[in-house]
Amino acid sequence: MKAVIAEKPSVGREIAALLGASERHEGYFEGNGYLVTWALGHLVGLGMPEDYGLLGFKREVLPILPDPFKLTVRKIKKNKGYDVDPGAERQLKIIEKVFSRSDSIIVATDAGREGELIFRYIYQFLKCKKPFERLWISSLTEKAIRKGFENLKPGSDFDRLYEAAETRSRADWLVGINSSQALSVAVGNGIYSLGRVQTPVLALICKRYQDHKNFKIEPYWQIRLEHRQDFMDFKSLSVIKWENRRQAEDVHRAVIHEGKAIISSIEKKPITEQPPLLFDLTGLQKEANRKLSLSAEETLDTAQRLYEKKLITYPRTGSRYIPEDLWSEIPDLVRSINDRESLKEAASKMKWGSFNKRIVNDMKVTDHHGLLITGKFPSVLTAKENAIYDMIACRLLEALSQACQKELTDITAEVLHYDFVLKGSKVIEPGWRAIRGYYSEEDNELTQELPQLQKGQEIKIKSAEVLQKKTSPPVLYTEAGLLSAMETAGKKIENEEKRRILQNIGIGTPATRASIIETLFSRNYIVREKKSLIPTEKGQKVYELIKDMKIAEVEMTANWELALHEIENSDKSSINFHKEMEEFASLITSELLALPRQNVEHKDLTCPKCKAHQLIIEDRFVKCPCEECAWIQFRNICGINLGFSDLETLIVGGKTSLLRGMKSKSGKIFDAYIVLNEKAESSFEFENGKSKKR
Repeated sequence: MKAVIAEKPSVGREIAALLGASERHEGYFEGNGYLVTWALGHLVGLGMPEDYGLLGFKREVLPILPDPFKLTVRKIKKNKGYDVDPGAERQLKIIEKVFSRSDSIIVATDAGREGELIFRYIYQFLKCKKPFERLWISSLTEKAIRKGFENLKPGSDFDRLYEAAETRSRADWLVGINSSQALSVAVGNGIYSLGRVQTPVLALICKRYQDHKNFKIEPYWQIRLEHRQDFMDFKSLSVIKWENRRQAEDVHRAVIHEGKAIISSIEKKPITEQPPLLFDLTGLQKEANRKLSLSAEETLDTAQRLYEKKLITYPRTGSRYIPEDLWSEIPDLVRSINDRESLKEAASKMKWGSFNKRIVNDMKVTDHHGLLITGKFPSVLTAKENAIYDMIACRLLEALSQACQKELTDITAEVLHYDFVLKGSKVIEPGWRAIRGYYSEEDNELTQELPQLQKGQEIKIKSAEVLQKKTSPPVLYTEAGLLSAMETAGKKIENEEKRRILQNIGIGTPATRASIIETLFSRNYIVREKKSLIPTEKGQKVYELIKDMKIAEVEMTANWELALHEIENSDKSSINFHKEMEEFASLITSELLALPRQNVEHKDLTCPKCKAHQLIIEDRFVKCPCEECAWIQFRNICGINLGFSDLETLIVGGKTSLLRGMKSKSGKIFDAYIVLNEKAESSFEFENGKSKKR
């Protein structure tokens, strides 16, 4: 009997059906010599400090350096701590029973670092010794699964992948637990969270916000001319930017009086714009944020659903290429796109017989190839699923098309002794840009269609105006911009030698970047304002405390990501890296504990229900000490933590300010006020005035 363990029930059901394991039991299927079960994500993880007998946050026990680390069944947060998740415990017992009945195991968790860790932690926790093989697939189509079972790989082939995953898990524990407890102890006012990756990302957001906020906007003036030649209207703009309006106006009058400009230089250059490569996960998340305003997590969740519906390949990929042996399947994928109404026009522009093979590169395919559709026709999909599916399909069409050929023209015209510039762009061969009809991504008022002009030619000035402009501050991060910054973190390191080594290393992985951003939201460190990411008061406070420490350095985190890659590729010892992380955890703990205590005095607040007792204010809740009254208000509401000012306005005024970025149980993001009624019961009130009980 062979056991098969998938990562999710939906995948387990698909595999069971293909293997003929049709007899259904609680938590597994049986039949045809197979027992097919599944995890429910991370059923087993590293134990918390209380599992080592360390309760509360105490200065004298820090840093905590477990040896050995303990594995525990997944826990869920309760009012006064963490309890074992009963669903996880139940499924783990089922897996143990399935393993005990089997002779060997086939690992069918997601083919990546985290999928490997999910299985290995379960295997280790259950003290299982059964031999196991690995199913390694990039698609859940029947063809892909069958091919995967025909080519099972020895489990030992993935020992280094597991080693990297386990090392990452322990590093996150050492840095996250110790730094979070140390900062909370040092500040002495609330619970704070730091992390190996989340803290440098918070630092990126806060620094950009401060640079934006502190930027001194300065006005300047330019002169724009309008011309007409050969029945075409076009414009030119002064090279000089005047800081004094009067000077610009003086030149404006002189230019009008002159009435003509002389072409002093013309430079034409051909431009070849290669088609984009396939999406990796980060690329898809950036595009969906820009075009559809979807968060990174929404995009990942949507892509995961499409994957489980067998419509796209494995979404958590870091590659934008495909292997040579997959090229023969591409024409059929293109034909399937032609059957989809929303993509018919785009697919009709494909030139058969001249597909671009730029996406084929065996050396640049990592664990999984670039994102592809599978050829299965999508039927009933949500609006988000349709949009993401079309985005992936359209990118395939673009990637297979030829380069776009353009001719760019830079012209300088002289009026008196002042230079004015004109820019022209002419599409010679649209290539891949014809697929969606986007011929330029330039947002430049100077790029325009121009008549034929020659050096020394005189062109009339039809009109002229003085334009008042202003210098622009650094743009606040959107999720797309932040994902780019995380992906290219190594390129921004100032030290040239380190930058060369780390230039292709980001912080986080394509699979984890969305969850890192969502963690910052859940900690109430950042909020969304339209599409921009803004640090909260709490987020800025944390940044000010740690901004000069190594835990906030992008370079440090990029170095760690490089080390994890090297461990996976057998180029670095995980033992040595673990020692380095213990040393770092000790160092950052000492730095944080040395911070001066933050003395924040809270005003006394009277219970809004009994109006007779002063409220007890804790990190997780505010409550009345009177047992008969028993009024309580939890501070974390739909992922947003109520600060003291919010509590004060709620309890004293009966209504908070507008809380942005809350998340419902279904995952929907919403904004609302929290209000108290005459019985001191809280509810939501939306901007349209409608209310809803919590």
